[in-house]
Amino acid sequence: MIKRSQFLVPLGIGLASCVWLQGCSSVNKAANNKVQDKLVLTGSSTVAPLAAEIGKRFESKHLGMRVDIQSGGSSRGISDTRQGVADIGMVSRALKSEEQDLKAFSIARDGVTVILHKDNPVSSLTDSQIVNIYTGKVTNWKQVGSKDGVITVVNKAEGRSTLELFTHYFKLKNTDIKAQVVIGDNEQGIKTVAGNPNAIGYVSIGSAENSVANGGSIKLLPVAGVTATTANVQNGTFPISRPLNLVTKTEPQGLAKEFINFAQSQQVSDIVKKQNFVVVSK
Repeated sequence: MIKRSQFLVPLGIGLASCVWLQGCSSVNKAANNKVQDKLVLTGSSTVAPLAAEIGKRFESKHLGMRVDIQSGGSSRGISDTRQGVADIGMVSRALKSEEQDLKAFSIARDGVTVILHKDNPVSSLTDSQIVNIYTGKVTNWKQVGSKDGVITVVNKAEGRSTLELFTHYFKLKNTDIKAQVVIGDNEQGIKTVAGNPNAIGYVSIGSAENSVANGGSIKLLPVAGVTATTANVQNGTFPISRPLNLVTKTEPQGLAKEFINFAQSQQVSDIVKKQNFVVVSK
């Protein structure tokens, strides 16, 4: 009779197939170590595409490790980081007073602006007109000097920092807003407005500029008379801007610290600029 201990592990055998074979403990240990060489980032849908590109470059310099990016909103980034579900949270705003237990590291700056379908004749709206549209006092484009058409108000879901910045600037509560469509990430907002000539929404300037550069059917409106551009976010004249942050529960160590340092370095400034965000100095 051949004893199990006399078997040799063949090359390429799956881990599940070698549970009882000699040598499997070392194979399993190696596999577990490989799984541990992973960073999980969750949170802001504005930060997520930027973090994903930075992550790819980081992986190329750290062979065998993986950067896992999951969006879901800044509130998720805060919650997951506190609970230890994520190594790093992505938050597209400054930390609130009740969040000062976390550590924040800015990797870029961005603005938030109103967008319309590119075929909408409206080229600008006053702050009061935007407030009246979002609170349901103005429901047709002809009320703001455009052609007849029922306005489709697109709002962001709770927990999105873009919503918080929009409502803070326009002095609104989310309960004041009369929306026909509620969306999650910037991409969804852009697609919704691009597919509806009567829609109005608000998104990240960087995301909107990327869309326009790639032929998207939207246009960015100025806010308070200031053109919505990355350049105006950079020079400080655009009125709605925010930091794009990575956050950790404690002072970052190991791979998390390496990734954050890398994300703040000049090694990724080309990625930040390519996504129409503003490079920040460390």
